[in-house]
Amino acid sequence: MSTSTVPQNAAKVAGTAKEQTPFRRFARQFMESKLAMLGLVILGLIILIAIFAPWLAPQNPYDLATLDVLDARLAPGEQAGSGMTFLLGSDEQGRDMLSAVMYGLRISVGVGVVSTVIALLLGATLGLLAGFIGGRTEAFIMRVADLQLSFPPILLALILLAFLRPGIGNIVIALVAVQWAYYARTTRSAALVERRKEYIEAATCLGLPPGRIMFRHLLPNCLPPLIVIAALQVASAITLEATLSFLGLGVPVTEPSLGMLIANGQQYMLSGKYWISFFPGIALVITIVAMNLVADQLRDVLNPRLQTQ
Repeated sequence: MSTSTVPQNAAKVAGTAKEQTPFRRFARQFMESKLAMLGLVILGLIILIAIFAPWLAPQNPYDLATLDVLDARLAPGEQAGSGMTFLLGSDEQGRDMLSAVMYGLRISVGVGVVSTVIALLLGATLGLLAGFIGGRTEAFIMRVADLQLSFPPILLALILLAFLRPGIGNIVIALVAVQWAYYARTTRSAALVERRKEYIEAATCLGLPPGRIMFRHLLPNCLPPLIVIAALQVASAITLEATLSFLGLGVPVTEPSLGMLIANGQQYMLSGKYWISFFPGIALVITIVAMNLVADQLRDVLNPRLQTQ
């Protein structure tokens, strides 16, 4: 072999190693699913719409000064007296449905993401304590989790909101109470497996603090299943929030989410004013389907058992 080919071979080896980094491998496997990529694109657009709703929406549906009762229940495409065209129609208060859907996405997605993140942090912390410390701590945390999981999510949320006033903060608390046990049980199971491995024993022998062992060494190896559960639970949280708002126990009427918009329009369905509930419902369905497509592919990519099948 000539010396001139050595740099070329070294470059090929370096390029191969670069291509096999965990992130590149994850991205390549995730992009193999066209449905997951479609869901990711749709989800990205939904998040952008939710974030920039005040700038993208033609009207602020919460500003009473811009509303006109004479524009109430206009069909999609009709023009108001002010010259504004309601592309998706208007509701009973004269609000532009396109603007209402954008702001509704902002609230629904925000509540779902915030409640899921808080539930993930709480559940993962309790699961680590149960799996690493064990003993009475593990027994107590797991019995509470089992008790919580014995109730249907909608029932537990209804019980909590019966004692709390309707509001965004209170519905986040209810959604966190519904979700945290899933993360606690998953983290505890993963921690029991990882606790017996050599790197945890080595960290313990070095005298590292338990908190550092749990959050610096143990938690990163428990994250893959938690990411999949979180992706699925965001969709579940948005669905549950929409259900509670539809029942009148969710966010306030002054800041309607998608569920509240659907509830407001149900009384006009039989009179032909379908658009008041239809378009928020379509936005809700698209959001849930996009999140589930992404979550399913994350499960396939991050689950080593499915990868070997």
